[in-house]
Amino acid sequence: MSELKYLKGYPARLTGPIEKIIAEGRLTEILLLRYPLPHDIRTDQALYDFAVELKNQFLRKANPLSKVTYDSKINVIHDALGLHTFISRVQGGKLKAKHEIRVGLVFKTAPLAFLRMIVVHELAHLKEKEHNKAFYALCTHMEPDYHQLEFDLRLYLTHLDLLGALYPAPPARGANG
Repeated sequence: MSELKYLKGYPARLTGPIEKIIAEGRLTEILLLRYPLPHDIRTDQALYDFAVELKNQFLRKANPLSKVTYDSKINVIHDALGLHTFISRVQGGKLKAKHEIRVGLVFKTAPLAFLRMIVVHELAHLKEKEHNKAFYALCTHMEPDYHQLEFDLRLYLTHLDLLGALYPAPPARGANG
């Protein structure tokens, strides 16, 4: 069995049954039962509106978001699933701050629960910069099923990886290419 790279750090009591499910070819079926449909938030504007609505519901006093976008450059394996960036600039005599959230392109066609989980994660960085106890408490405040969704997202990424759908092979080059 190939290494379960998205489930590193989880105990064998959790990964063992997953390995069996994968060996039996049932991972797709199980994920489709829990998360049958992708969301319809396809544009950057719709994603921005979705994130701002969540922010306004749970983090009214946090700094405003200047940009929320899908980003094809985010590498799910090496970098992250989403990024929160904080940019400070001096304009005139004032310090201006911008908060941007970039979400991996893999979430453009993922189930809504996974998109919500990653947006909640990035929004939590508006208040807590580090992945500490307070950070995860804020995540679970905004999304009570946060930890289950994070685990299921890892299963979803494993599923896509097994299908070769995360990083399709580059186009074949011709003899002169």
